[in-house]
Amino acid sequence: MRLLAVDHPLVAHKLTVLRNAKTDSPTFRRLADELVTLLAYEATREARVDTVEIETPVAPTTGVKLSSPKPLIVPILRAGLGMLDGMARLVPTAEVGFLGMIRDEDTLQATTYATRLPDDLTGRQCYVLDPMLATGGTLAAAVRFLVDRGADDITAVCLLAAPEGVQHLEDETRELGVPVTVVTAAVDERLNEKGYIVPGLGDAGDRLYGVVD
Repeated sequence: MRLLAVDHPLVAHKLTVLRNAKTDSPTFRRLADELVTLLAYEATREARVDTVEIETPVAPTTGVKLSSPKPLIVPILRAGLGMLDGMARLVPTAEVGFLGMIRDEDTLQATTYATRLPDDLTGRQCYVLDPMLATGGTLAAAVRFLVDRGADDITAVCLLAAPEGVQHLEDETRELGVPVTVVTAAVDERLNEKGYIVPGLGDAGDRLYGVVD
């Protein structure tokens, strides 16, 4: 597994505002969207392309276009929805699938409650959107789900990661035989006893959309 923590002043600035408990939901949503676009730039460096011959107004030349099958963006509901526009803005031709997963707050285990994905992902590059790589259970389950359907290259885009989650994801995906990359704005100090990232930014879903009982 490859881990990339993006070191850039704009990423650090936007992340600082997201961390601030005083940042309201509308501002949080806007900055999360902007931050994801910056992370997506790095996440798509290995996007597959084909060469194509074109005519400029001056002369013929060779360029590239995204290969087929199209990349698939997979936000993990619900918090991953707050990252979708930022990613799709950079890769507008990508298709979008949805994966609903929930973490049991007692056991910290992830279960799937909804899917909207192609049955066959053979040959597809997938970009999974999950704001917080905390315990790593949710993301590991999502990666296994996509690999089981044939995905052969998976990149996870996360706002924040914890060392424990990174290690768990690496352990869980090592034997899959599929390249997995994590692109994040920062790797924080640790998890607390409730499985939250420290210092983190709180519950990303609640900060994006408010608390829903």
